[in-house]
Amino acid sequence: MATAHITYTRDLRTNAIHIQSGSEIETDAPTDNKGKGERFSPTDLVAVALATCILTTLGIAAPIHEFNIDGAEGEVIKIMTSNPRKIGEIQIVISFPKSFPFTEKQKVKIEHIAHTCPVYESLHPDCKKTISFVWPA
Repeated sequence: MATAHITYTRDLRTNAIHIQSGSEIETDAPTDNKGKGERFSPTDLVAVALATCILTTLGIAAPIHEFNIDGAEGEVIKIMTSNPRKIGEIQIVISFPKSFPFTEKQKVKIEHIAHTCPVYESLHPDCKKTISFVWPA
């Protein structure tokens, strides 16, 4: 069964429908590649997928390893290269809420999970992935 159905609508835009839920995502080409930049670009979605995969995988692991990430946030920077045009680096900063302190053991586990989530493992090794963590003070 298909995961999604994508339609090229016009003017460098697509509409993707998630088959199971009916959820929709529109994409637009970025302004530096002939688009209007009014929606996420396909490469933006790749970078965002890495951050959301990290947070989701941490959410799965949280009850097992007795930590809480509710309210955690991620910031994403995508850096493109040329010749060939591709994602050269994805920079992600994960910030955790002050409501739950982390032990050193939990921090090590969290960093390991972030660097081994399915999207991280799926990206080409030439795509640099820089992940930083902001722990509660």
